[in-house]
Amino acid sequence: MIIVNLDVMMAKRKISLNELSERVGITLANLSILKNNKAKAIRFSTLEAICQVLECEVGDILEYRP
Repeated sequence: MIIVNLDVMMAKRKISLNELSERVGITLANLSILKNNKAKAIRFSTLEAICQVLECEVGDILEYRP
C-alpha cells in the first residue's frame, strides 16, 4: 500500500492546500484527493512540481507499507 504523507510535508513547510494548489498548478479538488489517499495514480510531472514547491524528496511524500 502506498501512503501519501502530503499533509505532513505541508505542515512542516507551513503551506496551505490552496497555496500549494496554486503554486503546483493543479486543482484544489485533485490535490485534496491526493492528500487524502484517494488517488489511484499521480503523474511524475505533478509529483516533481510538488517536490519543487515543498523542497522535499519523493520519499518524503510517498511511503510504502506492505
